[in-house]
Amino acid sequence: MLGEDRVTMSGKELRRVHVIRQVLAHRLTQKEASTLLGVTDRQIRRLRRRVEQEGDQGLVHRGRGRPSNRRIPEGRKTKILQLYETRYGDFGPTLAVEKLAAHHGITLSDETLRRWLRARGIDHFTRRKRPHRTWRVRKAHVGELVQLDGSHHDWLEGRGPRCVLMAYIDDASSRVFARFYDHEGTIPAMDSFQRYMRRYGVPLALYADKHTTYQSPANPTVDEQLAGVEPASQFGRALKELGVQLLAAHSPQAKGRVERLFKTLQDRLIKELRLAGIATMEDANRFLESYLPLYNQRFTVPPTQQADLHRPTPRVRDLARCLCIKTSRCLRKDCTIAHEGQLYQIHDSVRATHVQVEERLDGTRRITHHGRALGFHVIAARPVPERTVRTLPRSSHPVTPRPTHPWRTRWRSERGAPTVTT
Repeated sequence: MLGEDRVTMSGKELRRVHVIRQVLAHRLTQKEASTLLGVTDRQIRRLRRRVEQEGDQGLVHRGRGRPSNRRIPEGRKTKILQLYETRYGDFGPTLAVEKLAAHHGITLSDETLRRWLRARGIDHFTRRKRPHRTWRVRKAHVGELVQLDGSHHDWLEGRGPRCVLMAYIDDASSRVFARFYDHEGTIPAMDSFQRYMRRYGVPLALYADKHTTYQSPANPTVDEQLAGVEPASQFGRALKELGVQLLAAHSPQAKGRVERLFKTLQDRLIKELRLAGIATMEDANRFLESYLPLYNQRFTVPPTQQADLHRPTPRVRDLARCLCIKTSRCLRKDCTIAHEGQLYQIHDSVRATHVQVEERLDGTRRITHHGRALGFHVIAARPVPERTVRTLPRSSHPVTPRPTHPWRTRWRSERGAPTVTT
């Protein structure tokens, strides 16, 4: 984003800026750009004129922050949902729309009704998903699509611990980047992607499976249902902040290129590691630095288009702010938060109910509010207030019971002494 002012853009708008800049630099034709962005040639010419006249901020959506002129009135929406709940509660959206038009004269899109019902938590209707096994043509440009996956295998053949190979393969050229980790999770995915970006740049899209590292298995919250968004994993959230589109593969065959890569490496790479006598994961990663360039030199294919769609890698500070684990924590009235069984005292005075804890890849921890770092320190132990024991003052003169006191009467009767009467 150029210009003197800071412009906030979505991931879609960032991709548009990058592609239009390629068109202005004559590295892409307007027809190729229209295919990449999914718009017409005429729209590409409009976007190009906006960038030439207004800069990158000309691609920001003009309707941002304003309600749609085509929105359905709230009164009509309430009436439709009431009819659905009272008469068509077990109907699917498509059939319900047909009945609303036939019996009530209400015309509505089935997708609109489906979105409203999902926002209310009504999702008993499901669509039939048909398996897709059609052969797909390679992408035309390097950086347009990168496939990502992790391979759990005994790569060291018992000489060392079992590890996971996190591999990236470019869909257009089959160029490979890989690194070994002890497990497939959020931190290995972020660390490997950070290393990939530092070497090649930021791709337009990543293609991964439905592992919980990439796709969140959590049910959407009420706020997410009302906003019409799906829950995202920490890695998916980081990609969105970087402007990278995360595509989900519904079957291993859909990401066949990286699956075939693992089949090849489990044959070739294992033998190379055996010949080199590699027995630790650290030595295996050092071996990959010299092995992968030779592998890519032999097995990569030239892309159909020469333009590289990788965007420049963000600054180290911005990269660390995105590639981290972010957790929202409640800020108590004494300016303390609890995180992973530990108390933290916030130094800065902020008017907020929640702050964000960032777990960086380098092991450091930051607490922020709206992007601003807050000072804090760890509370080793919560102070325990001293309990004071109240003592009743004793009389300086001893008290002698009177002769007719019941205690004296019982004692004398037990001893056989005469009872004192008055």
